[in-house]
Amino acid sequence: MRFTSLNGWLGWLEQSHPEEIDLGLDRIRQVAERLDLLSPRAEVITVAGTNGKGSCVTAAAGLLQTAGFSVGVYTSPHLLHYAERIQINGKPVADELICAAFEIIANACSSSADACSLSADTCGLFAEGSAEISLTYFEYGTLAALVIFKQQDVDYIVLEVGLGGRLDAVNIINADVAVITSIAIDHQDWLGDNREDIGHEKAGILREQQLFVCADPNPPQTILALANQLNTRAHFIERDFSFDVQGQSWLWHGKTATGDDVHLPSMRAPHLPLPSMAAALQAVQLLNIELTKEQIEQCLSNLVLAGRFQKLGFHGREFILDVAHNPAATEYFAKRLRAEPAVGKTFAIVAMMSDKDRSASLANLAGLVSEWYFLDLADIPRAATPIALAENLAVFNLQVKAAGDIQSLMREILTHAQPQDRILVFGSFFTVAAALAYMQADSQVSRGFQ
Repeated sequence: MRFTSLNGWLGWLEQSHPEEIDLGLDRIRQVAERLDLLSPRAEVITVAGTNGKGSCVTAAAGLLQTAGFSVGVYTSPHLLHYAERIQINGKPVADELICAAFEIIANACSSSADACSLSADTCGLFAEGSAEISLTYFEYGTLAALVIFKQQDVDYIVLEVGLGGRLDAVNIINADVAVITSIAIDHQDWLGDNREDIGHEKAGILREQQLFVCADPNPPQTILALANQLNTRAHFIERDFSFDVQGQSWLWHGKTATGDDVHLPSMRAPHLPLPSMAAALQAVQLLNIELTKEQIEQCLSNLVLAGRFQKLGFHGREFILDVAHNPAATEYFAKRLRAEPAVGKTFAIVAMMSDKDRSASLANLAGLVSEWYFLDLADIPRAATPIALAENLAVFNLQVKAAGDIQSLMREILTHAQPQDRILVFGSFFTVAAALAYMQADSQVSRGFQ
């Protein structure tokens, strides 16, 4: 084996391909063919969208597990540990499994047929004299997940699109149910600067006559056109399925695979975004999964996902962590915060990437934050500097209180914040990861705040 540790493999993967993002399916499809991964035995749900993907994936997997099935889940990025990306039945797989999968993939990328170690049958798929195939970090992860899910013989696979959809690595697999959660402006350099272009990329996960669930209430015409062109069995929110909020409860209406109506009234409201919950529930219904209302309610109401309006108690203070990193996401974040107003002051630790619409993202929180603290992610080349963030904030006649690394910001805020105050951490996965790592190293962290 090339490396005996997962860190060794990840270090090599970060350096082995010249581009971090290199969209296209030819390379990964060749390797997947060599490893006989393109037609998994398991049924597959693939989830794309600008926001809400992770919540939808978590809900779909949770419902399938509740029904008694084994479920493999592939998501990205991770917060603290790479194995968070590849889970079976809600638990990250062992590092050893990932390392073994990486070895299989690396061998399959080589020009030698003798290198294949997954099975004897796949060795014959190597072409004579073929050149070595170079894969990205994300492509390796995608294939590793598929290798492990095949080895573990899971019943269902839930895949989260990393970027876009059409050219994303997970799109080598034909989904039994394709889900699009939302369409908003993000990743403009790769997907376009308008909803129609972005919708075209997201809709790339659709397949002819296959099931399709869309949770965006105003889908771009590009999605509608392709769904119609492919004659998909489409289910749109507010047409084929819907939800409503009644105090602390919610109700859901949708369709079975045979088109029958399903009504689920008066369930405890989940903590995760309701459009994503509704889409996941509709997707699972279309797979003919039998669940009682009580099972659905119990599953969804207990779901938590790190970095999605995640509440933690730390040194007697309430923290809310959220990976909101674009205007649509911070708008939703602000809506949640307004629904649960702070008794005292609201502090915010923020860091964002330089390629995001920082001004519009911060604008949604401008009236809710008492004191701003900007996290300096100096080791992340894409990160906006605290100076740049301060300039964005100044547009709203607001000033940053302090800037620095996570240790200095945490110490300062904990010195000044009172028990009735709350502390927000948002702006990117890197921001939330930094705070979680700091908390994890301390013994005074709890899963909730009372």
